[in-house]
Amino acid sequence: MNYRDFLQQVIYKIINPIVRGMIKVGITPNFITTTGLLLNIAAACLLIYAAIEAPGNLAYVGWAGGVILFAGLFDMMDGRLARLGNMSSTFGALYDSVLDRYSELFTLFGIVFYLFLEGYLWGAIIAFVALIGSLMVSYVRARAEGLGLECKVGLMQRPERVVLTALGALFCGIMGGCQSFDPMLILIVPLAVIALLANVTAFVRIAHCWKLLQNQG
Repeated sequence: MNYRDFLQQVIYKIINPIVRGMIKVGITPNFITTTGLLLNIAAACLLIYAAIEAPGNLAYVGWAGGVILFAGLFDMMDGRLARLGNMSSTFGALYDSVLDRYSELFTLFGIVFYLFLEGYLWGAIIAFVALIGSLMVSYVRARAEGLGLECKVGLMQRPERVVLTALGALFCGIMGGCQSFDPMLILIVPLAVIALLANVTAFVRIAHCWKLLQNQG
């Protein structure tokens, strides 16, 4: 069992009682998926508001990080709810994937907007490259699976991206009063890691698919 599977099982043990409660009251996976998207939009709105109305107040960045992290739980609960409640469907899988992409676009757009207006041009560029990498990781997998190829390899998959983004923003807000270094680096450095490893992961997946097709040939 790799580290992702281990952590997933730990989280499932924590959320299973909540998920079973949702099943009893009739909450659907698509409702949970939609709620997760709305939370990510709320996080982006916090960042946009902070950039326009409260420049320099990193508390808003911290709150946005907390919302992104909370929304990540909904991203796990919808799939778990579908499986435990026997509510899995082809449309549900499509809906979940599409809204996941929207969620990342909104949150990373909010971060790009915030960094740009705060004068961190290079930070905004790094966040935009992270956005590109996030989309391409998902696109390569979707395109590969459309061709009948399994493609789940790579380090920087969605859970890792969400956790790094959320924790970076959260601790940026917590350390907002730090005088020994620029607290914005706590947000920008994780984004740089995502920007690098997400794009590397996309190309690793391309190479993986090439090998699979070569073996088939």
